[in-house]
Amino acid sequence: MRLLPVLTATLVVVALYFLVLERDAVLKFAAGNSAQVVATDESADAATAGIPHSGTGDAISVVALRSVAQTVDGAVILRGRTEAARQVDVRAETSGRVVSEPARRGATVIDGDLLCVLDPGTRQVALNEAEARLREAELRLPEAEARLVEAEINGRAAARLNQGGFASETRVAQTAAAVEAARAGVESAKSGIQAAEAAVAAARNELGKLEIRAPFSGLLESDAAELGSLLQPGSLCATVIQLDTIKLVGFVPEIHLERVSVGAAAHARLTSGRTVAGRVTFLSRSADPGTRTFRVEVEVANDDLTIGDGQTAEIAIQSAGRDAHLLPQSSLTLNDDGQLGVRIIRDMKAAFAEVSVVRDSAEGIWVTGLEPEADVIVIGQEYVTDGAPVAARFRERGK
Repeated sequence: MRLLPVLTATLVVVALYFLVLERDAVLKFAAGNSAQVVATDESADAATAGIPHSGTGDAISVVALRSVAQTVDGAVILRGRTEAARQVDVRAETSGRVVSEPARRGATVIDGDLLCVLDPGTRQVALNEAEARLREAELRLPEAEARLVEAEINGRAAARLNQGGFASETRVAQTAAAVEAARAGVESAKSGIQAAEAAVAAARNELGKLEIRAPFSGLLESDAAELGSLLQPGSLCATVIQLDTIKLVGFVPEIHLERVSVGAAAHARLTSGRTVAGRVTFLSRSADPGTRTFRVEVEVANDDLTIGDGQTAEIAIQSAGRDAHLLPQSSLTLNDDGQLGVRIIRDMKAAFAEVSVVRDSAEGIWVTGLEPEADVIVIGQEYVTDGAPVAARFRERGK
């Protein structure tokens, strides 16, 4: 008789006995083992994630930070560029040949310095002629005034003689007409003087246009017109740029427009790493039709002229302070709707709170949207859902 078939038959009989006669006891035993395995797996997952398992069976152990809101200065961050305080293309107002040596680009000019001088041509002759006509008109005026005085005397005499019956009405009318003619002569002489004076002023103004001067102190951005070149009205003589005060120009989005005001302090970082400070001097109230942004200008001192026109700058404009919480960036999470927020503890249960980011810092991230005091889960927030009971271990800030 073989032993193996006997053992097999015995095991089958025992199995049938437990499955049929002791079925309830077997199911209870299996359910207990399954719960133990699940608890063991949860503890292993928590240990892997760095979260201590509470061991209570319901509450999930998390690490939290007790945060208190602080008032921080908000800032509107813009990408912009530097721009010269003033830049003018100085152009000729009359035609003429350049008779001056050109100043070279980069040269410093003072307000009123000569940039280009044009050949006067016959303009001086025209001025002399206008002045001569003015003197002639000025000589005609006393003669006309003398004739007027003589005509008025004759008119008064004729009127007296007419009252005495010694002069006719025709004589009186003739003397009155002579007075009116003399007065017209005086007015004509005065008009002639005014016309001559205008001609002299025009001739002098035309001569003044021959000297093209710097409108303000600054630097030459281009060479002045070359000696011998012919300039027409509107032709470029030179470009003058002012850099001792420079502007930072940026464009504010609509959502941040109310946070920016004229006079607000501003800082900027140039691509070279240099930081500068100034104040907002202009804020447009008309949006760019293409970008729907508003132009803002910040005035910055540049006495050493080291900041050039057109450099890229990151501009930070201070806005009104607000209450915000400083939290680790790792504490941020998303809910099922994709909203940014953090997990907080309310009544020993986890809850999601939506937040808005104010700005980053070296210590963490500043957010708004929380109550003045909040218990924020900083480790384990990804393993809890709204309403889940938690067992929190609080840590101090900076640890």
